[in-house]
Amino acid sequence: MENIQGSLEKECWTKVITARHRLLDLHLRDVYRYRDLIVMFIKRDFVVQYKQTILGPLWYLIQPIMSSIVYIFVFGRLANIGTDGVPPMMFYFGGTMLWTYFTSCLTGASNVFISNQNIFSKVYFPRLTVPISTTAGHVIKLLIQSVLLAVFYVYYMLHGEAVRPTWWLFAFPLIVLWIGTLGTSVGLIVSSLTTKYRDLVHLLTFGIQLSMYATPVVYPLSEAPQKFFWVFYANPMSAPMELFRVWAYGAGSVPLNMLLVSLGVTAACAFFGLMLFVKNERSFVDVI
Repeated sequence: MENIQGSLEKECWTKVITARHRLLDLHLRDVYRYRDLIVMFIKRDFVVQYKQTILGPLWYLIQPIMSSIVYIFVFGRLANIGTDGVPPMMFYFGGTMLWTYFTSCLTGASNVFISNQNIFSKVYFPRLTVPISTTAGHVIKLLIQSVLLAVFYVYYMLHGEAVRPTWWLFAFPLIVLWIGTLGTSVGLIVSSLTTKYRDLVHLLTFGIQLSMYATPVVYPLSEAPQKFFWVFYANPMSAPMELFRVWAYGAGSVPLNMLLVSLGVTAACAFFGLMLFVKNERSFVDVI
């Protein structure tokens, strides 16, 4: 009996799973410890998306190029909407690139519980690794598209076009972080609702399509009527989208108040998104 008690006292547990009591107990140390799992999730998503495709990762470039060509014809030629002097291809490609990145982060985070319910219900690992890996995968896609945008830069500068990038362009990673945080945070908020109400996924798809036209993606902020500026203040994606054009093309301007409102909304969405994520990961198995 004494030998059994002595052996129990010598046991040293490497991992202890307990109930969480704090509001935002994110277990960031565990997330760092499972960083190899994040890499594995990124590879998994890449392979699943482009398995048995002919062009593979080239779709990263083909989709924004084709969208930009359509926008040039519809908004540039038919609607005759200006681009603040920026070459149309660069203008629409840059806007499409950032908007696609935002919507991909949003939809990826909004499906985090539904898409991974089989894994979440069987194996323990920090659940936060999944939205992190999803967003990181979209960042990689954005960087690939940015290389093509740099090619456009060189082409238009050699042809004497009015492309005037500023030194702030080196701060482009901040805009990537800003948009990624906003899209992922809103997605986490939506995911807390779609676990109970599946039909909200259709509403999200419809809402994304409409919100693009309330964001300066296919038109500059200078082309928007002054009386509708409240829409762009209420839309947190307007500020980073227009700020990118100011930094990258030296065109347009962003009111300081719009920047502050967007940053405030992003911070609020990040807080509530993480709070709801922590709350849902405890009980979503019982709901789905």
